[in-house]
Amino acid sequence: MARWLRPLVGALLLLEGAAALSFLHHRYEELVQALFRVQSQCPYVTRIYSIGRSVEGRHLYVLEFSDYPGIHEPLEPEFKYVGNMHGNEVLGRELLLQLSEFLCEEYRRGNERITRLIHDTRIHIMPSMNPDGYEVAAKQGPDSNGYLTGRNNANGVDLNRNFPDLNTLMYYSREISGPNHHIPLPDNWKSQVEPETLAVIQWISSYNFVLSANLHGGAVVANYPYDKSQDQRFRSHRRTVNTPTPDDKLFQKLAKTYSYAHSWMHRGWNCGDYFADGITNGASWYSLSKGMQDFNYLYTNCFEITLELSCNKFPPEEDLERQWMANREALVAFIEEVHQGIKGMVSDENNNGIAGAVISVRGISHDITSGDMGDYFRLLLPGTYTVTASAEGYQPLTVTATVGPAAPSLVHFQLKQEVVRKPTERKASGTRMNNKALQKKVVPRATRRGTQR
Repeated sequence: MARWLRPLVGALLLLEGAAALSFLHHRYEELVQALFRVQSQCPYVTRIYSIGRSVEGRHLYVLEFSDYPGIHEPLEPEFKYVGNMHGNEVLGRELLLQLSEFLCEEYRRGNERITRLIHDTRIHIMPSMNPDGYEVAAKQGPDSNGYLTGRNNANGVDLNRNFPDLNTLMYYSREISGPNHHIPLPDNWKSQVEPETLAVIQWISSYNFVLSANLHGGAVVANYPYDKSQDQRFRSHRRTVNTPTPDDKLFQKLAKTYSYAHSWMHRGWNCGDYFADGITNGASWYSLSKGMQDFNYLYTNCFEITLELSCNKFPPEEDLERQWMANREALVAFIEEVHQGIKGMVSDENNNGIAGAVISVRGISHDITSGDMGDYFRLLLPGTYTVTASAEGYQPLTVTATVGPAAPSLVHFQLKQEVVRKPTERKASGTRMNNKALQKKVVPRATRRGTQR
């Protein structure tokens, strides 16, 4: 099938029998009821869990879609959507509730595209990361909502400026040829983050997420990393410097997937701003420190983009249906982007999975690692790549992999253990060592006086 036909066919599949949905703003209790209603309607492919609580004690609920809820299946990628990080940016929250209802309803109807998506992907949907802030914004409502009212959490902290600053560490690490992935966290990081941020960090550390989007409002554009410019330390004036990741072309493709599947994002002119193709590098727009998008890329295997979805941060209810129809195909198409590149198992000679193996792609200075079961997922554009798998105690293995435009290529690695060779002892010929000389010979060098590293 021609590539240009696929989005059209996908959209037609979604149009068949689309369910009538309620388009209302949901307060916290109503949000919880909506999630549990979806779970009760699709009990065999959904699960609800909480990753923690907000400052005021509200659960940070996640709705999971999978043919085996609660279980990671080897070679099945993990995907997530996070909404309402800023409490007064509410469209993403409502869109994710609509998406949850839609996935359930279409699965029950036997929609082939949605059924395949749920069977082949483990999808995690968090409608609200900042339920406390939302309640503050909702009390004023869409008509009188201030631009910043309810944006922060109950402690007055902007959650998208609250993650550990790994960009600065990464920029320094790059100068000294240090690690290019899974940048270590500062020792005191837990004392510097809010409960909601802590919960999300622990969440993304527990699941091997591959792809993600964070839903915001106030503009209409798909924003990709890096968000923080390396030149941000110069504070004399606002700097906007394009700051690409090693996966810049891939991130542009991911962002365009959403913008062109959206009804008008790709046109570029929205909310008084112009973004070519409806996408932008974050730092090229404005530099942002301690954001969640960059943190995902630098601390985990997850590639995350930020979706700005509406000029009005708190749109009126009569606009929700139009917004849902504009975003529905894009929300589904973006999930499908998790199925590209290469994936496979990293195992030992006895076929036991090796966790934490490093997958390196020549020419792209950003590595990923295998999960607990030894499976890995590396998003890549179509092309031919030289890929190396390495793990402590094993001999590295390098292969050539070809990536096509459709499904990911299966590339497995079976690593051999390193052989530790003991030094050969030579017998002295013609001389005999006395006890003092023998003791001197067998004493480890590190224990001798004056020998330090």
